[in-house]
Amino acid sequence: MISQNSINEVLARADVIDIIGQFIRLKKRGANYIANCPFHNEKTPSFYVSAAKGIYKCFGCGKGGNVVTFIQDHEKLTYPEAIRWLASYYKIELEETEKTPEQKEQQLAEESLRILNEYAATYFQENLMTDEGQAIGLSYFKQRGFRKDTLEKFRLGYCSESGEAFAKTAILKGYNVALMEKSGLVKNRNGMYYDSYRGRVIFPIQSMTGRVLGFGARILKSNEKAPKYINTPENELYIKSKVLYGMYQSRQTISKLDECFLVEGYTDVISLHQGGVENVVASSGTSLTEDQLRLIGQLTKNLTILYDGDSAGIKAALRGLDMALSQSFNVQLVLLPEGEDPDSFVQKSGAAQFHEYVKTHKQDVIGFRLEVGMKEVGTDPVKKSKLVNEIAESISRINKAEDFALQDYFIRTAATKLAVDENGLVTLVNKYIRERLDQEKRHQENKQVRNIPEPGPEQFVEDEHGYTVPSSQPTDDPQEWELVRVLLEHGYKPMGENSNVTTTINERIDPDLIDSQLARQIYDHYYNYLASYHTSPELSYFTNFPDTSVQQKMTSLLHIRNEISPKWKENYGIEALHGELNYINEVESCLIYFEIKKLKAVLAEVWVRIKEEKDPQRISILQQSIIQLQRDLADILKKNATVVFRTTQR
Repeated sequence: MISQNSINEVLARADVIDIIGQFIRLKKRGANYIANCPFHNEKTPSFYVSAAKGIYKCFGCGKGGNVVTFIQDHEKLTYPEAIRWLASYYKIELEETEKTPEQKEQQLAEESLRILNEYAATYFQENLMTDEGQAIGLSYFKQRGFRKDTLEKFRLGYCSESGEAFAKTAILKGYNVALMEKSGLVKNRNGMYYDSYRGRVIFPIQSMTGRVLGFGARILKSNEKAPKYINTPENELYIKSKVLYGMYQSRQTISKLDECFLVEGYTDVISLHQGGVENVVASSGTSLTEDQLRLIGQLTKNLTILYDGDSAGIKAALRGLDMALSQSFNVQLVLLPEGEDPDSFVQKSGAAQFHEYVKTHKQDVIGFRLEVGMKEVGTDPVKKSKLVNEIAESISRINKAEDFALQDYFIRTAATKLAVDENGLVTLVNKYIRERLDQEKRHQENKQVRNIPEPGPEQFVEDEHGYTVPSSQPTDDPQEWELVRVLLEHGYKPMGENSNVTTTINERIDPDLIDSQLARQIYDHYYNYLASYHTSPELSYFTNFPDTSVQQKMTSLLHIRNEISPKWKENYGIEALHGELNYINEVESCLIYFEIKKLKAVLAEVWVRIKEEKDPQRISILQQSIIQLQRDLADILKKNATVVFRTTQR
């Protein structure tokens, strides 16, 4: 296990903006940063990151947490794996404590596939430098013009022709043969294990963080019975539709240049990188998928697709583009000269000429489809009708609310080139929009029907007349959580000459009035920390708390709020309190609420005593107490213009 001291060091060093910025493109807005959420599809940013609080929160899907939970969720890692990832990123040496046998077994089960892939990648890299590897594998890479630093950057390797060298070596080192078979590295034939990639050069496929997810392997000798490329079969780590080759090496440049080039193959990515074009990824021959677009969309919304200038390349370019349009990508396409691919073109021409060619030959999606389609249509009216419908459906994918002018431009352009009535094309576009909206509505309704929860006791409360009715809000009292938030955010701030928020709350509030178990737990931890260290805990103490329920509550509790502009009064006549003035009101509001709650609790207790009391004289005294308590309650409510709480006589 990782020692707590090491975990604390990682948490202290890890910067939430730095880390999340490695995966998605963040834009500063006030004191916070915003982005499109990496955990669900969205067209407008609802993902907020607060550097001051060390947390992120998506107001679309509800995901939130700290820097560790982001790595856990984004990379599908366990907590220890996320800590190790961050330690590796910041070059922190971790201290390990002795693990129990159960812990060792669990960790081995979770990490075994990743460990095997990492071992295999290293093995193939080293094998490239053996005599056989240099004679066959390295000579192939040299023919492609790849330098030594390029080989190392992409961790290129070689699997020997013997057929069982890797399998034997891995088995001797204790790797599980069933796991090797599952990962696609070996095959079982009558109880004998053989290398799946024998006689091939190896292209490790890495995640955005550099973890080896799987492999692509290219055969070098001509063999009609064997495929040119083979890939890792899909498993828990490698899902082809969710992976883009080169994303790890390209992610920072894509974000910096705000553009991503998309190509087909591994060698295209590698050659472009070596030629100085480092904002490029490959779909590895598949059409674009939603998950692949989501990966790119975390870094940029500008996508330029590069394909060979042959018929196969053109058809490949058309697949998946409607999906990109619907996700508000600015998609452009570049067809290279006939007979050229990105690999050969950049090696012949260099980066400068490559960029110049791309700049002068970019086409938007609709213009590209029109050009390609009109060549195929000719004078055939049936083909033309089909093309009109395809173009209309593509235009309908453009988000009208965000890109009205762009949609309008494409409609006018398409109507002119297709020689059709513009109003008729508008009608057709709107038809596709309505059909898709109806389909989405039906899908959402079906989803809601499937997810209707069974009513439970916690979903009901008493209304103002004493009847039991369904609750319209969670059972957790929001005012209790407001108290906790105020304490965590403002505890150290002054409240008068000789007091601060922490001492004021401690003096005026009875913690037994906090009904929520989790809220009381956080409240107690706060004051226990204060008693032990004689200082208020930092926010990070709770946002990085070992208990995940506390961490999760923190992200929803410590809202990422934008500051109210001081010009509100000037522009709208609305008085808005700012900064240091505002927290005092927040504290006083919490204190008033708990004073009212305490009075109500005393009132309820007195009513119980009246019901149980037999002595008329004592009943009279208790009734006078109730009158006084009700006056006190009314005074507080009147003084602070607070919403009246119901006090029911029992």
